[in-house]
Amino acid sequence: MARIEVPMPQMGESIAEGTVSRWLKEIGDEVERDEPILEISTDKVDAEIPSPASGTLVQIEVDEGETVEVGTIVAYIDTEGGAPSEDGRGAGEEGAEEERKAARSEGKKEDEAEARREEEAEEEAAEAEAEEEAEEEAQATAAEEDEKEADEPPSAEERLRTRSTPVVRKIAEEHGVDIADVEGTGHAGRVTKQDILSFIEEKEAEPEKSEKPEKPEKAEKPEEPARRRPAAAAATPTAPSDLWDAFYGEVRHPEFPVRDADRVEPMDKIRRLTAEHMVLAKRVAPHVHSFIEIDFTRVARIRRENRGRWEEQGARVSYTAFVAWACSRLLRHFPAVNGTVSGNNVVYRGNVNVGIAVDLDPGLIVPVIKNADELSLVGIGKRIVDLAERARGRKLDPDEIQGATFSITNPGVLGTLVGMPIIPKGTSAILGTGAIEKRPVVVEDPSTGSDAIAVRLRSIFSLGYDHRLVDGADAARFLARLKEALETFPEDA
Repeated sequence: MARIEVPMPQMGESIAEGTVSRWLKEIGDEVERDEPILEISTDKVDAEIPSPASGTLVQIEVDEGETVEVGTIVAYIDTEGGAPSEDGRGAGEEGAEEERKAARSEGKKEDEAEARREEEAEEEAAEAEAEEEAEEEAQATAAEEDEKEADEPPSAEERLRTRSTPVVRKIAEEHGVDIADVEGTGHAGRVTKQDILSFIEEKEAEPEKSEKPEKPEKAEKPEEPARRRPAAAAATPTAPSDLWDAFYGEVRHPEFPVRDADRVEPMDKIRRLTAEHMVLAKRVAPHVHSFIEIDFTRVARIRRENRGRWEEQGARVSYTAFVAWACSRLLRHFPAVNGTVSGNNVVYRGNVNVGIAVDLDPGLIVPVIKNADELSLVGIGKRIVDLAERARGRKLDPDEIQGATFSITNPGVLGTLVGMPIIPKGTSAILGTGAIEKRPVVVEDPSTGSDAIAVRLRSIFSLGYDHRLVDGADAARFLARLKEALETFPEDA
């Protein structure tokens, strides 16, 4: 029997696991190549997984509702049509099982040998550490005798408390831990290797605690200069840091009492992820918003005159398509607006990938038009329609909702005058488009040069930007150029 493995696929560069939502086929069913056999759910998207070959589904390894890492084998397909056994395993599986058992047994022996070697190494290290501690304690005692005549000298216990072995200091430095924060159990309160390891383990197990409890100060303890974390640890996202945990740690929403008339429902996946992403975005980026009013009279005329021709090409070109086209041409000239802050660095993106927010009612998703600056107006219009339709049908690929360098959201389509959207993490700006409405405005009569009141199609735009990277003047220049681009939109875009 020729069996083909069906692994949990990689559904995006940042996705490490997936959940089997539903099996579309049962053991013993015939399947065709590329025919969907199961549905999976990830942090980014739901998707159907096709069969890698034609044959019979002979074995299912992962049950519905189970979450496994990418690459885990979830099923086997027999390409020669072999029948599955009663326990869901194909013919010949018993032999394979014996091989796996033998391999596990051998691996267990190797693990036991490795464990013995580690124990011996730890015993040797403990002996060396004990000798080193004894030597340093002797040195500390000698130092105490030399300092007896100093004014209010610290006790030997205090000096021992603030000292540690090189092994302990190295561990503390690697993990960004201040030894003064660790409660020592050694002689005179000295921090031992076990103390520092236990402290690090507790800190990693409780990341939500961003503040350590204060310890009572000991009497007559001399002030010490503030200890600084190593620069490498402070700049590394994975280093345990109170500041990092405060900004990037687990999002914990406060809970409130439920009243008799209330209805309680758990968040669905999209709402939960949206909530977490918005909280993180507001924690990190200092948001600033600037506004501008834009005349859409010319754009409306171009749409009206070309609608028939575009429909013959199978395209529906919305106002959002005009805005996306104009933004995609400008972002190359405003690299900060198309960039992001990463640690102490600025990343200027090499592509212009415009995310377009789509209302799922309920929920929101932002599919991405990749390399939008290379598409025509009609091309962008087609992409917006295609992505929006597949987003509402839950048929987007994971790659199609990642990699945005700039985003556009359109609350105006529902009548909102203007919005102040939150900047998606990993970008530095987002454009909000307000309702496009007829309004009376003051215009200059070109024939007489005098002012007059006229009716024009107008809209208010807001640009939300990360003030760490984008200055107010940069935002103002971007909006001014966008206004100019839309009010003088080319006839042949």
